Amino acid sequence: MKRPRWHRLSLRARLGVLVAAAVAIAVVLVSAISWSITRADLFDQFDARLQSYAQLAAKTSSPAEALATLRSTENRDGPGRGGGLTVQFLSPTGVVTGTAGDKPFIPPLPSEAPPASGALGRTSDTRRIDGDRFRVWTAQRSDGGTVEVAQDSEDVEDTLGRLGFWLVVVSLAGVVGATLVGRLIARSALRPVDDLTAAAENVARTQELSAAIEVTAAGEIGRLATAFNAMLGALSRSRDEQRRLVEDAGHELRTPLTSLRNNIELLIHAEANPQRQLSAEDRSRLLADLDTQAVELTALIGELVDLSTGERPSEVPERVALADVVGSALERTRSRWPKVSFTAELTEAEILVRPAALERALLNVLDNAAKWSPPGGTVQVTMSVTPDAVRVRVDDEGPGIAEADLPHVFERFYRADAARALPGSGLGLAIVDQVLTQHGGRAEAGRADSGGARFDLVLPAAAS
Repeated sequence: MKRPRWHRLSLRARLGVLVAAAVAIAVVLVSAISWSITRADLFDQFDARLQSYAQLAAKTSSPAEALATLRSTENRDGPGRGGGLTVQFLSPTGVVTGTAGDKPFIPPLPSEAPPASGALGRTSDTRRIDGDRFRVWTAQRSDGGTVEVAQDSEDVEDTLGRLGFWLVVVSLAGVVGATLVGRLIARSALRPVDDLTAAAENVARTQELSAAIEVTAAGEIGRLATAFNAMLGALSRSRDEQRRLVEDAGHELRTPLTSLRNNIELLIHAEANPQRQLSAEDRSRLLADLDTQAVELTALIGELVDLSTGERPSEVPERVALADVVGSALERTRSRWPKVSFTAELTEAEILVRPAALERALLNVLDNAAKWSPPGGTVQVTMSVTPDAVRVRVDDEGPGIAEADLPHVFERFYRADAARALPGSGLGLAIVDQVLTQHGGRAEAGRADSGGARFDLVLPAAAS
């Protein structure tokens, strides 16, 4: 199905047509109203003069005397007020008793009856005499008859014709001018849109996201340009973060993959060469290393997936009791770290969160605390509630976090010097920070009273 022709026009063409149409309609309306007002004013003046002539003629005794009186009055008022002046007397019964003037006879109106007393002198009428249009005014005479004064309205009609002609010319010129002005307005108004279009096409062609649009317009166009720049900035940051994640992931994956390959190659060469076979102890140690490296690689890949997919959360937020989420995370952590004790002081607090994501963040913090705690050490979990926020605090009895490392503990792949000998990818705390940020909260790191590490997970309280 083809679209209507109007919808196939460009936005610039539509705006130009609308502006031209609006101005054209305004010009035509003003011209028509001006002509109508002028016409009414001219005929009002003509009828007022004709009424005064009829009143003067009613005071005379004959049409000839009336005509002489009117012409002297007309000469005194000035020439050019119309020609074809004719006076006609009628009896009380409507019979013509005499006519004088440029026309021999003033024809009656169709189905004309003698006017009733008091019905005269209110308005004129138009009659055709020898093909010309005459305005006729009727006045009452003292003997009961009436007098009709007729005058050709050609001068008024010629004036209106000339005025109408020039108004048509002006209207046409206005329409043409409105079309040109509409094109200029459309071009000027849509220039920022052209800039946005060119920028979008340039981004699509070059994949360069740093080409911002200079915001010079105000109003909706300015807001659109600002929003476009903000979108480009967000896309640029997202691409930079994606590139950095890929680069960091490649760097982190290189070490375990190299170690795995070396160990597997050693095992293959040992099996292929009977003279270089490994002892049972060396073989068991090599297989144990392979298992450990495979587990670490699996954990690293899982955390990378969690970190990348966590940027686009699909889990629906739910209103839950935070103590239940913390309790579930504690139970899972206890089974992983049987040599570490966990204590908890939980309070009642409801929050609006994505439960699975929050539990994963809590697991990462608890695993980190257990990893750094000595055998037999204690990890303490406490909850505190304020009117605006809920805080989950995790303290361990490990060596704590060095001051130089505190600003970086939530960065992706960051590992302190003391942590490089321990298993881990450096992504766990980055996932914690991401989850808390997505929930409108924050993650904080510091030193516990026992000297170990302290992590605070602060979440906004759910509205009651």
